Amino acid sequence: MQIYLSFLVVVLYLAAVFVPFPQRIVGAGVSVLAWLLHAASLWLAVFADDALRIGFATMLSAALWVTVSVYLIENRNFSLDGLKFLLFPPAAGFSILPVFFPGAVIALTGKTAMFPWHVSIALLAYSTLTIAAFHAAIMSLQDKHLHKLRSRTLQPWLSAVIDKLPALLTMEKVLFRLISVGFVLLSLTVLSGIVFSEQVLGVAFKWDHKTILSLLSWLLFAILLVGRRWRGWRGKTVLNFTLSGFLTLLLAYVGSRFVLEVVLHRSMV
Repeated sequence: MQIYLSFLVVVLYLAAVFVPFPQRIVGAGVSVLAWLLHAASLWLAVFADDALRIGFATMLSAALWVTVSVYLIENRNFSLDGLKFLLFPPAAGFSILPVFFPGAVIALTGKTAMFPWHVSIALLAYSTLTIAAFHAAIMSLQDKHLHKLRSRTLQPWLSAVIDKLPALLTMEKVLFRLISVGFVLLSLTVLSGIVFSEQVLGVAFKWDHKTILSLLSWLLFAILLVGRRWRGWRGKTVLNFTLSGFLTLLLAYVGSRFVLEVVLHRSMV
């Protein structure tokens, strides 16, 4: 069931890309249907009886699902139709990844009650900051398009997409809303991770690469928010910090799982 549903999600996401702009109602309907079926596919991939199935593929798929969620919401307030050309193809690709890389089964029997909450908050934090990174990358393209960096223009189709986006100042406001929410969720992830670690392992931190990279990512986003609040940081500084913080978090969660599951064929559980 999950396999057929995932392939249908891919078809619908790609179909939504090619719906002409004048037919916004049709495009919105196809997009929402793809989003709903993506959620159903994720549910089947992650949840089982008294167990969770978690892996790098499910985390990437969930991140893109949340990204599409924000796109559908924000598109009602701003004209973001051009983003579908940049968002839906990756969403289609990542939505089918759990079929080929299902991840590891984590039995909930015997686990502390904090564990499912820790996993859920961590997934939301990662997903939200993925959106922020994607948003920052789009802003970087906007900035390049506006200033014609090194006298080289973008591809015509990409220029047409970017021309349909809101102004950079509006995009920046949305970016910091996303970063603020993601930072709060990441902070809760770290705190709930401490509680979970103390309950299960008897220590506040397990000093492995995931812990160190997660804390480094938290520190980068904290510095960015402080710099924005007290020094008025904008532009490339903001984009560099956002992308650096996200890449660090990517290595902490998705990168480690990819290496263990795909390269070394081992479970993280």
